[in-house]
Amino acid sequence: CRGYSRDAEGSWFRSLFVHKVDPRKDAHSNLLSKKETSNLYKIQFHNVKPECLEAYNKLTEEVLPKLHSDPDYPCDLVGNWNTWYGEQDQAVHLWRFSGGYPALMDCMSKLRQNKEYLDFRKERSRMLLSRRNQLLLEFSFWNEPQPRQGPNIYELRTYKLKPGTMIEWGNNWARAIKYRQENQEAVGGFFSQIGELYVVHHLWAYRDLQSREETRNAAWRKRGWDENVYYTVPLIRTMESRIMIPLKISPLQ
Repeated sequence: CRGYSRDAEGSWFRSLFVHKVDPRKDAHSNLLSKKETSNLYKIQFHNVKPECLEAYNKLTEEVLPKLHSDPDYPCDLVGNWNTWYGEQDQAVHLWRFSGGYPALMDCMSKLRQNKEYLDFRKERSRMLLSRRNQLLLEFSFWNEPQPRQGPNIYELRTYKLKPGTMIEWGNNWARAIKYRQENQEAVGGFFSQIGELYVVHHLWAYRDLQSREETRNAAWRKRGWDENVYYTVPLIRTMESRIMIPLKISPLQ
């Protein structure tokens, strides 16, 4: 991290007068998530057998659009990717359930009666080494993910925070996100509710790796960005970056 400058000290003093969320008042899921929506997100990580990745992508691209074309399912496909840099032979999927947990349970109940989906899962299982998922809420101050045209690469930055620090993380990023909106690179920000807890995912879009480097460097030239890094780095236990390429069916291209 860069040194803490005098400008940052002044910025820190001014931040004392910015409204902050009080962690003693409510659960952080209520304090940090969007109040005007009841969206719930599910992220899945599939580790695919290396020799099966092409067949896995083909099957996914054939079946998922059919399932999501049914308006009776309260579930939207947000994005589908293969990891390019990071964990190899991996697929990442992101869904939105409009209506929260009731919508999730309604969708799961209907899928259990859908023969095409059950056949899809059975065939897909032969191609996988492992899979895991998390249920997520979106931060109130982040953009809601919307379909976008490509070509883009996507970076999923995953932060595992120290327990008890989610509110502090949110208070800092609520001020800092403005420094990362200039090139429309901010796609979505989420925090886990079920699965591994105190996990944050930030999703970014760039034209290419060079654009990513230039955009991130530009943030450091903006007064206040170093303050966000200074205060949030001590909250992190581990962090990971995945560079991902969208599948053909992904609404995020």
